[in-house]
Amino acid sequence: MQEQIIQQYRELLTSYLRDKSEDHLYEAQQMSKWMMEQKIPPEEMVSYHAEAVKNELPELPSAVRDSFDMLIEMMIGYGISLREHESLRTRQKELEYEIEVAVGMQQTLLPDALPCLPGLEVGVISVPAQRMSGDYYNFVDHGCGAVGIALSDIIGKGIPAALCMSMIKYAMDQLEQPLSPSDILRRLNIVVERNVDPSMFITMVYGVYDIHHHQFRYAAAGHEPGFYYHAATGEFRDMTTRGLVLGVTKEISYEEYELQLDPGDAVILFSDGVTEARIKGRFLGRERFKELIASNIHLPAQQGVEAMYQDLYEQANHEQKDDQTILMIRRSS
Repeated sequence: MQEQIIQQYRELLTSYLRDKSEDHLYEAQQMSKWMMEQKIPPEEMVSYHAEAVKNELPELPSAVRDSFDMLIEMMIGYGISLREHESLRTRQKELEYEIEVAVGMQQTLLPDALPCLPGLEVGVISVPAQRMSGDYYNFVDHGCGAVGIALSDIIGKGIPAALCMSMIKYAMDQLEQPLSPSDILRRLNIVVERNVDPSMFITMVYGVYDIHHHQFRYAAAGHEPGFYYHAATGEFRDMTTRGLVLGVTKEISYEEYELQLDPGDAVILFSDGVTEARIKGRFLGRERFKELIASNIHLPAQQGVEAMYQDLYEQANHEQKDDQTILMIRRSS
């Protein structure tokens, strides 16, 4: 096969030196592509050229002939680099495929649908900064007209964050309900402390809404405080949140708080990627986020959180550097 390639290249070179035709240059391009597809290293391609030139020009000065030997030696290094590059490209394609699988698996960890309870509106939007997210939310049926609402922020991105998310999801699925928010966080803390590397931090807020008494009981583990919206006055109040992030220490308890919701009142939970969004070089901050919420609070819950995110995205000049999740529950009657 090598002799055939040399002969073909020799004929092509001879024709080009004789006619200087553009067609011959095009044929050379096609031959080059074919050689690359056959993974012929560049030093061999230069060797074919040297053999063809020596055959076509037998009176070639010896210095020029010797220069081909040096060029071939130099091309050996390029050939090694090319093969390493091809190996890296293959590995990159494998990683991209694995990431696509992981992205699909991560989506299965999120709820398929929003809770549907009389007198309660729920809306949520969660947008990753990259292909995989470090934010996680979940809804848990506590029975007797009570629904659990979890929002977690895994400090980190990519596959490690997705693995932590799957562990949190599995741990939550194993909990026997009903449990209080503080008990849920305490048990999740034990799981995280045993299984997660100390360099990774997981914050969470967990609350339970009771549709019969219209109470929202919650506890937090180092998570960004949410807002309570009082419809009668149009005022926002920072939710009280105290508690260490999950996994710092084994023996810990989480304080529990309670909100009473009147018709139209709402609870807005979010990840820190929202308030830390960059707007003209500055963090959005909690106060400006309140203004953004206020301009969309009149909308149905799901439309409202989607409008909040869209406003934020536009203000940030269509840039998002961290995962962003906004979750709202509102008493409708």
